[in-house]
Amino acid sequence: MTTPPFAPVTPADIRVVSSQLGREARGVVGIAARCVCGNPTVVSTTPRLADGTPFPTFYYLTHPAATAEMSRLEAAQVMVGMNERLQADAELREAYRRAHEAYLADRAQFGDVPEIDGVSAGGMPTRVKCLHAVLGHALAAGPGVNPFGDEALALSAWSPERCECDEPGAARTDGSEDDA
Repeated sequence: MTTPPFAPVTPADIRVVSSQLGREARGVVGIAARCVCGNPTVVSTTPRLADGTPFPTFYYLTHPAATAEMSRLEAAQVMVGMNERLQADAELREAYRRAHEAYLADRAQFGDVPEIDGVSAGGMPTRVKCLHAVLGHALAAGPGVNPFGDEALALSAWSPERCECDEPGAARTDGSEDDA
């Protein structure tokens, strides 16, 4: 099962992602997950940026509330327990290895970059080192693909089912604006 292809990225998507990141978005080839309001939550990025830089993080979490929550969970050391379970549980290791393979297969549809061959993101398949990356993958691929992304979402106070795009006047991808 592979997730791409995605609908074409619009100029409005790029404006929103750039605003979310606080810098110009680079190499975006798709919006892999959206907020319920339509704003991007996860972007898919080409495996080689326009300047030639290899970029292994195909699924990039951009939503500010989601990224803040993953940072909070990382600071709370939840990855320690995840890594302990990963080492102790053969079935979990196999599920995480499959997530790694699915990630690589999705990215491969957008080009082969020898410098990052076999490298996915978030520490897959041998450790959990970035909850932002595993959640981005889980949101893009859907439940049941990345066990640690699913777990990070379950532990999170953030939810993809409610809008937290709380910047007044923030451009929405549907053309409307939030005036709250």
